Amino acid sequence: MAENKQTWEATGRRKCSTARVRLTPGTGRAFINGREAAEFVRRDALMMYLYQPLVLTETDGKFDMQVTVHGGGLTGSTGAIRHGISRALCEYNPDFRTPLKRAGMLTRDSRIKERKKYGLKGARARFQFSKR
Repeated sequence: MAENKQTWEATGRRKCSTARVRLTPGTGRAFINGREAAEFVRRDALMMYLYQPLVLTETDGKFDMQVTVHGGGLTGSTGAIRHGISRALCEYNPDFRTPLKRAGMLTRDSRIKERKKYGLKGARARFQFSKR
């Protein structure tokens, strides 16, 4: 572990969201864009998803989180924050890399929205066909 350093920072991404995560030793408080994490996320399933890296590495309640997230919706933002937390934990303790990687939390989810094609209604949807 890095004993001298008191903050660990990392960037996480998912869909169109980018999250900058800063971990500092503390009591487990989390602020996302200046608001409490529970107020920002508003869904229990997403809160569990958000805290998975901390629970997996048994560091839940040991760090305060300061998060700035831009772009995308609620699910993409939560995924970006989770990715950032995982990367910051690896910076804090390189031994966490193996369990986090095995759980798939360090892999950037590259799935994004497919672009709309010309001559079509959407990415793949066609305009309605009528014979008459």
